[in-house]
Amino acid sequence: MVMRREHVKDFSSTLGRDMSLIAYGHAGLPVLVFPSSEGKASDYEGFGMIGALAKFIESGKVRLYCVDSYDSESWYGKHRPVQERAWRHSLYEKWVMNTAVAAIARDVGDEDVRLTTTGCSFGAYHAATFALKHPERFNHALCMSGVYDVRFLLNGHHDDWVYFNNPMEFVSHMSGAVLDEVREDVFISLVCGQGAYEERCLSSTKEFWSVLSAKGIPNYMDLWGHDVAHDWPWWRAQIAYFIGHLVEGRMPWPNTSLV
Repeated sequence: MVMRREHVKDFSSTLGRDMSLIAYGHAGLPVLVFPSSEGKASDYEGFGMIGALAKFIESGKVRLYCVDSYDSESWYGKHRPVQERAWRHSLYEKWVMNTAVAAIARDVGDEDVRLTTTGCSFGAYHAATFALKHPERFNHALCMSGVYDVRFLLNGHHDDWVYFNNPMEFVSHMSGAVLDEVREDVFISLVCGQGAYEERCLSSTKEFWSVLSAKGIPNYMDLWGHDVAHDWPWWRAQIAYFIGHLVEGRMPWPNTSLV
């Protein structure tokens, strides 16, 4: 069976650019995929991640929806004043939720669909942040080699836009009905290698795991070996392993049900 691949472009007047959504697959678990820093929707295919999941996509067990990033205008936008960057991320959040997620819901045929989301490197930050901020839409974030505190990009600048888009901070202070909803509806999986170029991600993963655990938010941390580097070959192995377990019911996560 030929894998369905559908590429949709949407001009966002708010973001001032065309934004892409690429769908792979015809049925199965819907997964929203964020690219790595400043990446494009096509990167997941270009770096072999679609190939790593081909058997699950073609058999109708999973379908992926890959989106463009907006990082070059927000968190990584060095040409932008530092005080604008988190605010610009909020514009991207609106596009994802109002346009991309709405399109996924139409494609799946379920206006109330709950999504898994995933990403590697800075895409892991996006996956975690969107799931924790929007538990009504996301029930699982599979985060690989992420950094979950964005303050390292902001040269000391801090404001409410930063705080409410920085999971290491806002989760630390989450309470009441908001925390109850996240505890009830969201599961965060944190995966990271311990090899080359993973130092910052490894430290952040461990710290974020501690924050999630202290708040009672369901989570699972899996640290791969000291030979596992911050690079696509390992992310291909990790995504195949975890998505395979997820869609085939061979769960590596203890005492959880994510499907």
